[in-house]
Amino acid sequence: MELWYTEYQTSSVGITCKTKKTYHTEKTEYQELALIDTEQFGKMLVLDGTVQTTIEDEFVYHEMITHVPLFTHKNPKKALVIGGGDGGAIREIIKHPSIEKAVLCEIDGRVIEVSKQYLPEISCALDDKKVEVVVGDGIKYVNEHKNEFDVIMVDSTDPVGPAVGLFAVDFYKAIYDSLKEDGIFVAQTESPFFHKDLITKVFNDVKSLFPITRLYTCAIPTYPSGYWSFTMGSKKYDPLETDTDSIPNIDTKYYCPQIHKSVFSLPKFVADLVK
Repeated sequence: MELWYTEYQTSSVGITCKTKKTYHTEKTEYQELALIDTEQFGKMLVLDGTVQTTIEDEFVYHEMITHVPLFTHKNPKKALVIGGGDGGAIREIIKHPSIEKAVLCEIDGRVIEVSKQYLPEISCALDDKKVEVVVGDGIKYVNEHKNEFDVIMVDSTDPVGPAVGLFAVDFYKAIYDSLKEDGIFVAQTESPFFHKDLITKVFNDVKSLFPITRLYTCAIPTYPSGYWSFTMGSKKYDPLETDTDSIPNIDTKYYCPQIHKSVFSLPKFVADLVK
């Protein structure tokens, strides 16, 4: 008998994958967690029925949420990831030689533990000596750490349940205060096809706080519509002014110096969302 997993990405659109095995399911303190194996995308982490990451395409998301801000900053030494309990963003951050410390703040400790057990390819850096793992509320964490980080990445789930507060202007203000005077922050901001109002709201909220605000996009097959956005707020550095000739070659599959600026060239319908 064939078994298929379906994520309903909107009320009328879904993605369906043929599955080979269910490794783990549980209801944590915060959400329904599942780890399954699919024929097309390999092992897949699912939270509350929504795909978070897969072995086959995770590199796109994790590279784009990290390397774009890290190479925009002139000398990032301390970085924070809010959410991202699978560890993929942390894995990419510590590829940068200038990084002295990377902090992961994930509210659901079970996501971290299950990722360590079943997704070693993604979570492999969580035990690195440069990494500090905090199981706690990211909103509370940034409010307690002022003027401390060079780069902050909000690697959140969709704006439902425990992640709702991670899309609020008060949270972005707390992030602004948690960054140093030349700090940069990036948040994943959903699909330009399915979440137009969210993108516009987040962009305007970030723009009200940061002197430089940019939207960029990339292709992620397992995320709603396959087309994803990130919003960057920067106190000083403009990614469009990055000297891409000076970006060193690092071990990546999607990000490269040649696309650093090109991802900010938006299709007209996306650019119209943030005019």
